[in-house]
Amino acid sequence: MTLSVRTSALSRRDLLLSLAAAPLAMHHSAWAQDMQPLKICQSTALSGPLGDLGQALHQGAKACFAEANAKGGVHGRKIELSVLDDGYDAKRALANLDTFLADRDSFALFNWFGTPIVAATLPRVIESGLPFLAPYTGALLARPKDARNVFNIRASYPDEAEQLVRHLATIGIKRIGIAYQHNAFGKEVYDAARIAMEKHKLSGGAVATVENSGDDAAAAAAKIIEGNPEAVLVGLAGKPTVDFVKAMRKLRRGMPLYALSVMGSAATLRDLGDDGVGIAVSQVVPLPTGVTVPIVRQFQQAWKTAGTPLDASHLALEGYINARVFLEALSRAGRNPSRERFIESLWSIKRHDLGGFDVNFSLPGSNASKFVEMTMVARNGRFIR
Repeated sequence: MTLSVRTSALSRRDLLLSLAAAPLAMHHSAWAQDMQPLKICQSTALSGPLGDLGQALHQGAKACFAEANAKGGVHGRKIELSVLDDGYDAKRALANLDTFLADRDSFALFNWFGTPIVAATLPRVIESGLPFLAPYTGALLARPKDARNVFNIRASYPDEAEQLVRHLATIGIKRIGIAYQHNAFGKEVYDAARIAMEKHKLSGGAVATVENSGDDAAAAAAKIIEGNPEAVLVGLAGKPTVDFVKAMRKLRRGMPLYALSVMGSAATLRDLGDDGVGIAVSQVVPLPTGVTVPIVRQFQQAWKTAGTPLDASHLALEGYINARVFLEALSRAGRNPSRERFIESLWSIKRHDLGGFDVNFSLPGSNASKFVEMTMVARNGRFIR
């Protein structure tokens, strides 16, 4: 009888202790869940004709997040950058989007690469409501005026084309040939260039397209030369750039060539060799070697710490800057951010100086940066101002 009473008492005591501990256990479980890495999702070209560009952009962002994670993350929470290769193929990018949308842990879409990729996926991205930050394109189609979840940072192709054409008009060039990629990216560049040329009252020379494979680059160069231009605006990226420039140098070596920022990956410059010397290139971020700019110094340190085998480049710096913007918004969103709170935090970023690079999210349809500067390819394959 005594034993029975004691056993019953112990059972009641154990039960009470278990009940008392339950809220603590539940709290710990919830806290542990909150402290799981925040997953952001990127589809980019890690392979294919533009793989070198996608790799540089990805590695720049990765270096930034690694730097933040090494310091404990944001509000104690680390960042997981989940990346899938789309090979610069829209169908593969759509499949990647399906994968990310099916994962309930996907918090945001970040730094997707290329105009055709963004064009194909954007309708579903907008419908999903997920934050879509820093797509790598200057195309106007990536800047819808009715989408609060889409945030562009880099200057647009019209911004870059305006800078290039204004420069050509200033130095007295009147007739400009245009070579552009036969896809959505190239068409946007062509349209932006034509608008800028009309604004500055410049006449157009011959126009030619180049396929993503670059197989028709020699024919495109010959067509451009037939138009007898004084300069050529190059709206190409990756391998097509290399093939076209080399073909152009064979036909008329001294022809002034002007290209947009997407041309300037380290791999492209390496493949061009001496044929790249003298090409003028507009850039949407500062020189990655410009140690007088605070954010560039911070990038260089993160890049060195990451031990990335790639050369530091404008593309890598752009990836780093985009990641810094993400971290700033996440910090503003508080300890347990929802997607909506993160979106509101992005819109709250006004005239924010990252350290020599200003970011200002004003209205849907605009880009947060207006930074564009002219550079030139030097003999060592580096950019100079």
